[in-house]
Amino acid sequence: MAATFKPGWSKPSSILFASEIPANEKAFSFALAQAREFAADLILFHAYDTLVVAASETSGIRYYDYAAAARAEIHHLEPLAQRAREAGVRCEIVVRPGLAADQILSFLREREIDRIVMGTHSPGPIGKLLVGSVAEAVLRTAKVPVCIVGREAVDGAFRNFATRTILCAISLLESSYVVARFAATLAVQHNARLVLQHVIRPQERAEVLASRTIDQVEADLRSLVPEELAQKIALQTIVAPGDPTEELLYQSRAQQADLMVLGAQGASAFAAIARQGVVYKVLAHAHCPVITLSPALLAECGVNTEKVHSTEVFLAGVF
Repeated sequence: MAATFKPGWSKPSSILFASEIPANEKAFSFALAQAREFAADLILFHAYDTLVVAASETSGIRYYDYAAAARAEIHHLEPLAQRAREAGVRCEIVVRPGLAADQILSFLREREIDRIVMGTHSPGPIGKLLVGSVAEAVLRTAKVPVCIVGREAVDGAFRNFATRTILCAISLLESSYVVARFAATLAVQHNARLVLQHVIRPQERAEVLASRTIDQVEADLRSLVPEELAQKIALQTIVAPGDPTEELLYQSRAQQADLMVLGAQGASAFAAIARQGVVYKVLAHAHCPVITLSPALLAECGVNTEKVHSTEVFLAGVF
């Protein structure tokens, strides 16, 4: 299939950093490095649901002071904005009252945003952004790539988060054409090496391989990348049987990946994110930032995201 996606998804001109307070320093540093690399605008976005209560001097009536709350949140983010401006990046602070996921998605409908960067914090191995609905809703429905910087991600600020190797997890689903092309376009933009990885679960080995060898399947995977892109990058394919999460995390370290790309097909699977799920564990333990393409974004590219297995199947690259 012909994958169609916006040029800004691989070469962003505007990046939204979804920030908590205090901000995730690693995630902010990554967002800032991306903004500098692509000469993109950086938006520091924060949604707050804690309202400042004040008392009127004249009536003594207690009321919610939205303006004071907004000023307080802006004050906390201003040092980050100043760092961005000193680095030559145009930066804007946007704070809004309300639930974070709702406000992020609402803002995406109002403004031309090319990429979202989010971090995770403790408690828990995945951090509170993925406990509840915030990142889950954004990852499932955002129509732009979403980059998650997990708590185990190596801080690449010392090398300005240079992207030299990209690991892209793919499957045999229709979405792989879009995911692989997106990853290849990223590789061209960063002048990076691209590794396509497909993991075959043991119970599916006979069906997937049929009469082919793993070497033949690896050769077939190269066809997922258009020739005009393949000629511009160093491309490697890996097919391995095993547990998708373990193999993906292992290869990310073995290949010294600076960035991972995951596609998401099957929105219903998001409802089952748990400690044993592929998505949960990859985002929790990835040593580098992970860019995800939501079912909504894949649908924008012409992928039929309703074509999923009758049971929820977690594969590398499939949410």
